[in-house]
Amino acid sequence: MSKVVASAAEAVKDIPEGATILSGGFGLCGNPENLIRALHERGTGGLTIVSNNCGTDDKGLGVLLANGQVRKMVSSYVGENKNFEKRFLTGLLEVELCPQGTLAERLRAGGAGIPAFYTPTGYGTWVSEGGIPMLHDSEGKVIKASPAKETREFGGRQYVLEQAIRADFALIKAYKGDTLGNLVFRKTARNFNPVMATAADVTIAEVEILVEPGELDPDLVHTPGVFVQRIIKGERYEKPIEKRTVRARA
Repeated sequence: MSKVVASAAEAVKDIPEGATILSGGFGLCGNPENLIRALHERGTGGLTIVSNNCGTDDKGLGVLLANGQVRKMVSSYVGENKNFEKRFLTGLLEVELCPQGTLAERLRAGGAGIPAFYTPTGYGTWVSEGGIPMLHDSEGKVIKASPAKETREFGGRQYVLEQAIRADFALIKAYKGDTLGNLVFRKTARNFNPVMATAADVTIAEVEILVEPGELDPDLVHTPGVFVQRIIKGERYEKPIEKRTVRARA
């Protein structure tokens, strides 16, 4: 059965106010540009977004943030977005910081039906002991901080209990897909996209190349179509680079 949706706008039209969304990408690499753009145009607000970062001031998820559509971010890196900093420090954005590898594993666990797991990452720091600022008031005073987490010893080493992440929707980007939702990612754009595809109630994928069933080599499929509910053919990709560093020609 074909899972193709006519447009990005059609694909995201039922995402409600206050939804929790997983958004693939690492920096600006592998971002679901068309789906983010459609969500921005729709104006859906109060969103909790789980993503490695929040784009830049005017690219990627940064456009949703600048438009006031994001209530909370769950991220591991936020250093490329000045608007993110401003909104966080003035009480307009709640932030849950999570070590990058832990974030990836929390998503993988969510897709695998594992409610929680132990990891040594963060033991003995604010990650396990609590106290990381999550929300400020308008004057910059911390009014909500991360709680302490359960710890346990295994084999003489201390571990921290981390909970899995699941969401209402996942917006992901692949290089190629078929009408049944089978996906192939290209190089580093693979990043968080495959694990996020498994950890949401509804996964919406956009692809650069859309083909018919049977045209993909089964051995090259990274995400089986069973995890994808909707798929669109993307267009007008910018694929921006966060920081372009070049060397003068000889």
